[in-house]
Amino acid sequence: MSAFAGPSGVPPVVGIVGSQGAFGRWLARFLRERMGVQVIGRDPAGDTALSPRELVLRADVLVFSTPIRHTVAIIDGYVAAAAGDEVGKLWLDLTSIKQQPVAAMLRSRAEVAGLHPMTAPPKIETLAGRTMAVCRARVDRWENWLQHMLAELQADCVDIDPLAHDRAMALVQGLVHAGHMAQAAVLRELAPAAGGLPGLHALRTIGHDLDLTVTGRILSGNPAIYEDIQFGNPHVLPMLGCLADAVALLRAQVVDGSDDARALVRERFLQQPAAWFGSDELATRSHGFERMGYLQADLQGPRYLSVYLPQDRPGSLRGLLDVFERLGVNLASIHSSRTPDGELHFRIGLEALPVALATLRAAIEADGIGRVVDARDDAG
Repeated sequence: MSAFAGPSGVPPVVGIVGSQGAFGRWLARFLRERMGVQVIGRDPAGDTALSPRELVLRADVLVFSTPIRHTVAIIDGYVAAAAGDEVGKLWLDLTSIKQQPVAAMLRSRAEVAGLHPMTAPPKIETLAGRTMAVCRARVDRWENWLQHMLAELQADCVDIDPLAHDRAMALVQGLVHAGHMAQAAVLRELAPAAGGLPGLHALRTIGHDLDLTVTGRILSGNPAIYEDIQFGNPHVLPMLGCLADAVALLRAQVVDGSDDARALVRERFLQQPAAWFGSDELATRSHGFERMGYLQADLQGPRYLSVYLPQDRPGSLRGLLDVFERLGVNLASIHSSRTPDGELHFRIGLEALPVALATLRAAIEADGIGRVVDARDDAG
């Protein structure tokens, strides 16, 4: 692999501040394996061979992949350690907040861009299918290399001003997280009397299942990340005030219970927002909701196989389907997704089986086409 050269005509050395964090580790692997560059780093969690000053001097590109609450102070410390020797280099950050980290990097003499990959570190080697906010604050000689890195990341890159980014994140992240954290607290308080999560699941709707999926994702993550998004973005507090006012108004009308109260709720919380969304957007979102419902129904089917195809080449899936045809097995659904370890597999829902599930599984693996990751027949 030939690495893409920086402004000096040679591939840059990339330094990562926070090299032992989840995203720092993922980025280091991406840079080494996908871009072929040398990666060095520093992290309090066991990667302290280089001092901040040494890291600044050796790294042509310096990436800050650090907790939101500490990022500005860390950047300021590196500005002081650099003492002007960062001139001609590129500094980047991966923080979920952009105004303050970008402003801190601009206190250096380096070229500066703020990045926000709006995803946890993925299980795959790129950010394909994910969004990346890009704040080019002071980029000149490093533009070609930065553009090459973004292209290799394969993210859906959105160029945006840091202020606009943080305002949007108060809604895209702050509002969503706040709503689900509040739901989690309410569920913990009230769900036991309604049969707990199993009792609610038995009576689930599409909306409830989707909400619970997002809530579970948040609760299973690093609490510090969600905490910092609430406390670290100055635009979140006014959003929370607006959210609290809306919930308080809704509660007051439900307490009132009159026809006028119902009319107010209908107008304020349903009709006015619907008009603001617009008919085309509502139709798209409604169809998306139905699609998710069909997907959920497929994934909750009682009879299925999940198969990994080790040979990623044209015809692999056709070879797998030939096994089903040969054994007279009808498919109810087929979806591709990834295991928790990042392995691509096909989840195949099955209709009534003319052969034993073990026979079908053995046929797939005997042909050397795929490896059965999971198989169930709970249809009775």
